[in-house]
Amino acid sequence: MSDTRERSVVVCGEGLVDLVPVGENFSPKLGGGPFNVAIALGRLGSDVGFVSRLSLDAFGDRMIDSLAASNVDTTGVERGPEPTTLAVVNLAADGGARYSFYLEGTADRQFALPKLPSARAFSFGTLSLVLEPGASAYEAMLHEAHSRGRLTMVDPNIRPAVISDPDAYRRRFRSWLPAIDILKVSDDDARWLGSVDGAEWLDEGVGAVLLTRGGDGLRLITKELDVSVPAPAVDVADTIGAGDTVHGALLAYLDRHDALDAAVVRGFSEADWSAALTFAARAAAVTVSRPGADPPWSRELGLPV
Repeated sequence: MSDTRERSVVVCGEGLVDLVPVGENFSPKLGGGPFNVAIALGRLGSDVGFVSRLSLDAFGDRMIDSLAASNVDTTGVERGPEPTTLAVVNLAADGGARYSFYLEGTADRQFALPKLPSARAFSFGTLSLVLEPGASAYEAMLHEAHSRGRLTMVDPNIRPAVISDPDAYRRRFRSWLPAIDILKVSDDDARWLGSVDGAEWLDEGVGAVLLTRGGDGLRLITKELDVSVPAPAVDVADTIGAGDTVHGALLAYLDRHDALDAAVVRGFSEADWSAALTFAARAAAVTVSRPGADPPWSRELGLPV
């Protein structure tokens, strides 16, 4: 980033295009886990930057414009001639989403390691931690951010279709754990990674494990605490971007409460976590109530702009 001031959060990872079914056709929607997290943070009032590599194609231009419109700084975004990654979304009757991907030679996987930008917290996740050569660059950023005492949050957001060697990925995932303050996983992610609830990962260095459980709400566990909050009742359009909204909204809550600090978060009480999770659940309820990944703005949650 050419802007050297310290931001609240820097989100690192891919942007892509989701092809979402609309009737008998597909509609292109901007997405990608990290992209959605950055959008959520910007809309909820955080000073957030996005670090990625986006295509010079029309989809890449749309992503840059969308990030800017949601108050996300893009000076840390590389641009390249490679095409944008495409994800074809298949929706189940309950609004759940399954994905297939077009990834070969796309821009986001060509990400190269930059100088670590200045921020209080760093967020990582999804395809950017799978696809080489970019995955090694993001992984190095995670470890460097942690070594500098910055708050780190990771959502592996498992996409089995793009993980060619599951056992190798699981070993790599375990190597990240000592560098993660908050690990967000869905119930399905945890099971795929070989755990019931992620409790054993706390012994490997993770500060807190946040489990998203769909209609059953959110659960967070630390070595001392086990905190759950329900999901607000809402008519679900689809679940695209719900977990990403939880991720971004939690970081936005920490930012608003001057808690983007690893030591502070690791010292949170049950009441602290309950309030943070309730906020994140409220934000995700807005996202699932409308099609595609469309996180809420501050005003929609009754927050000062």
